[in-house]
Amino acid sequence: MIHHVLRTAAGLHVDAVAHGPRSGDAIVFLHGYTDSRRAFAPMLAHMPPDRRCIAFSHRGHGDSDKPRTGYRIDDLVDDLAAVMERLEVPRAVLVGHSMGSLVATRYALTRPDRVAGLALIGGFAALRGNAVVEAFWRETIADLVDPVDPAMSRAFQESTLARPVPAAFLDTVVTESLKLPARVWTQTLRGLLDEDFSRSLARIAVPALLIRGDRDTFSDAAEQRRLQAFLPGAERITIDGAGHAPHWEDPRGVADLIAGFARSALHAMPPIGPASGRLALPELTTYVA
Repeated sequence: MIHHVLRTAAGLHVDAVAHGPRSGDAIVFLHGYTDSRRAFAPMLAHMPPDRRCIAFSHRGHGDSDKPRTGYRIDDLVDDLAAVMERLEVPRAVLVGHSMGSLVATRYALTRPDRVAGLALIGGFAALRGNAVVEAFWRETIADLVDPVDPAMSRAFQESTLARPVPAAFLDTVVTESLKLPARVWTQTLRGLLDEDFSRSLARIAVPALLIRGDRDTFSDAAEQRRLQAFLPGAERITIDGAGHAPHWEDPRGVADLIAGFARSALHAMPPIGPASGRLALPELTTYVA
């Protein structure tokens, strides 16, 4: 596992890890709201060692920089674009959990040439109008101030689960959530709620895999049907007994699903030419720890 700290064109430092081959197409993992790259650690442990995998923490999250503003979906897409370019990923299967599903689909719309497939875990067509998330905004996040209450952070993370996960891992994700200042909690969720580009999703032509726990209260069965309707041909898999984070509750099982899907999606893509595999971001630099 190699640790990278990548500086984006906007001058922000983004924390990332990579394992497997150091070049070529990859699986890139996009975490959920208030999570970080560490949210994928259990699943990454079960990914094939010969498959290039990259996970990173979005701005404001984990150990990445936390600017005062700039937390709309397109800002998060810029983080992904920077990671793709600096780590020289020609194309990727994007694995997006919750918030990460919206980043993945937005990026696929803006850079279809860089995306081989989408695997969306507890994904959304849009958050606008989602009654559960809107209530969470009104009752908990809209007026949040520092210091963020650890009990609230733990309650939020536990609300995404339907089955127990190892206590040490739950402590880790709670700790990662507490790295976010209150302004990042509020600005990020408000940015997600304000956007709705769902009617554009039908333009996405790459294979898609939709993974949902049948006890997910954030992205319910109706939301999954809506997402599938916008992504014609998407395969939908429901995991019995799992909640909003099935990759935490069954990391090996979800890793197997992702690995199989990525193998098929990447195999189906035509070879990429050297000129079309790079995006010009001349201000980008990298630091490797």
